[in-house]
Amino acid sequence: MFAPYRAAITGLGAYLPEKVVTNFDLEKIVETSDEWIRTRTGISERRVATTEQASSDLALPAAQEALKSAGLMPQDLDLIIVATASPDMLFPTTACFLQAKLGASCGAFDLAAACSGFPYAVAVAEGFVKAGLYKNVLVVGAEAITKFINWKDRSTCVLFGDGAGAAIISRSKDGHGILASYLGADGTQSDILQIPAGGSVNPPSEETVKNGLHYLRMAGPELFKIAVRTMEQAVHEVLRRENLQVSDIACLIPHQANNRILQAVADRLEIAPEKVYINVDRYGNMSSASTAVALYEAVKSGAIKKGDYVVLVAFGGGLTWAANLIKW
Repeated sequence: MFAPYRAAITGLGAYLPEKVVTNFDLEKIVETSDEWIRTRTGISERRVATTEQASSDLALPAAQEALKSAGLMPQDLDLIIVATASPDMLFPTTACFLQAKLGASCGAFDLAAACSGFPYAVAVAEGFVKAGLYKNVLVVGAEAITKFINWKDRSTCVLFGDGAGAAIISRSKDGHGILASYLGADGTQSDILQIPAGGSVNPPSEETVKNGLHYLRMAGPELFKIAVRTMEQAVHEVLRRENLQVSDIACLIPHQANNRILQAVADRLEIAPEKVYINVDRYGNMSSASTAVALYEAVKSGAIKKGDYVVLVAFGGGLTWAANLIKW
């Protein structure tokens, strides 16, 4: 009888650009204030990529650290998946650029699920490993999302930051690993969070540039309600699949959108605040990199220990949402 392998995260890495943009820096370029940003979002600062840094450049050091952490070489990889909403180009994929920079020789593709990208990619990698098709899959959430932000729009420019987080998904050697994944989407809500131009609906033109259609647009109040509801739903669903309760979670790693959303999700789940890992104050919303970097930091800081039940959960443009339940 076919016995599927269990997939586990065997290595982690992260990279944050050196440039720090504080709320006080933003006060100089847009009508806002440190107090306004902090009280509404919980964000104090964010990292911003240089003009020379593309998403694959941020992904590279994160991937290299994850490989080292897992005790692997680039040649050991069977597949590279890069989750990103800010690819280097429409094509070739960011994953192909990363593959070349790593010196790997394996399949490579991008996954587009906006801020849900990393949990989505973890679920895809889990499938390949559990099926026995691949032994080692590199999953990266990498974003240079600030390149698509209108720095004159205070409703969005204060929220986002750049960064990358990486994980190696391999066969579990001790029974620990990814226990369940859940993916959701609602394409009827696509207008709530999007970059309208640059694709085949609105190809680049003088008109699309003039009208700012290449910048990220977001309907914040509508998104808040859906984000809280779908993340709560996703957490309950992955727990249900393993007959676990919220009280069993040792560490919840939510998408770092803003502090109000994180607090609302925690309240709805009735989970202790100390079990929710938060770094949005230092990095802002890094889209698909958020959960990846937060997981990396939580492990490094000791917030996650061997045997802990960990849940990654996110929502993003699409609309999409996703969760992974992991026994560390």
